[in-house]
Amino acid sequence: MAAGSSLRVAAARRHIAGLAPHRHNPRFSHCVPHVRHHTTISSVNPTEVAHFGALASTWWDPHGPSRLLHLMNPLRHDFIGRCLASPPATRQDGLKYLDVGCGGGIFAESAARLPSTASVTAIDPTPEVLAVARAHARSDPSLSRKLTYLDSSIEDLPAPPAAGTYDVLTLFEVLEHVSAPAPFLASCLPHVRPGGWMVLSTISRSWASWATTKLLAEEVLGIVPRGTHEWAQYVNEDELRAWFARHALGWGSARSVGVVYVPGYGWRSVDGAQGWGNYFFGVRRDP
Repeated sequence: MAAGSSLRVAAARRHIAGLAPHRHNPRFSHCVPHVRHHTTISSVNPTEVAHFGALASTWWDPHGPSRLLHLMNPLRHDFIGRCLASPPATRQDGLKYLDVGCGGGIFAESAARLPSTASVTAIDPTPEVLAVARAHARSDPSLSRKLTYLDSSIEDLPAPPAAGTYDVLTLFEVLEHVSAPAPFLASCLPHVRPGGWMVLSTISRSWASWATTKLLAEEVLGIVPRGTHEWAQYVNEDELRAWFARHALGWGSARSVGVVYVPGYGWRSVDGAQGWGNYFFGVRRDP
C-alpha cells in the first residue's frame, strides 16, 4: 500500500472510535409539522456548493470523479420505470420531469432523450456546475426542445398549482448533501401532480456505508473526491418511510431497492440491501 494510503487508513482508524451508527438522524428527526408550499429554510449548503463547483469541469469525464454517477445512471431509469409501472400504472408518455440538484446534467440529458419525455426542467444552485451542464447540452441541438436548466434551489421556484406540475421529480444523490432534509422534501412535494412520483437515491447510515463510501472510496482508493460525503448526514430508508407516513398526507405506494457497486461489474440492484449503503426510494402522490 502506498505511504499516502497508509496514512489515510491510520487516520480513518483513529477517527472511527468517535463514530457509531445513530438510530435516528438528528438532522432528519426535526421534521416539519405539515407540507408547505414554501419554506424560509434554505436547503442549500454553501460548503457543498463550493465542493461541487470545484468539480464542475470534470463532470462529464466518464473516467473522472463523477465516474460512479455515470455508471449508476442506467439503474436510475430502470427504477423509475418500475415505479411508473406499479399498479395503478402511471402514464408512460408525455412525461414531465423536474430534476432537483441536477449537477452537470447526467440524468437530465438522458431523460430528455427518451421518446416518452415531454420536458425536463433541471435545477441546481451551483453556477459553475450549471455552466458545464448547459455547455454540454449545446453539443446536441435536439435537447433544446425538451431540456431547460435553471439556476435555482427548490425553495426559490415559483409556487406550483394545487395539482402539481410534474410526473416525476428526481433527487439523485442530493438528500445527503442538503442542510435540512425534512423541509427540503416538504418543498419538493407540491411540485408533483397526483399520480406522479418522487424518486430519489441516497445512502443509508451504517457501518457498511462508512467503510465503502468514506474509508475505501474517498480515503483508500480515491475514486470519489475526499470530502464528497459526510457520513452523519446519510438518511436511512426507514427514516424516509417514517417521514412520509407522518408528514406527507396523500402520499403512499413507497418502494425501494438497494444498489451495490461491484468493482469490475458496476452497480447492481439488490433487494433487501437498502440498509447497506446506496439505495433508490420512490413514493407516489395519491391519484
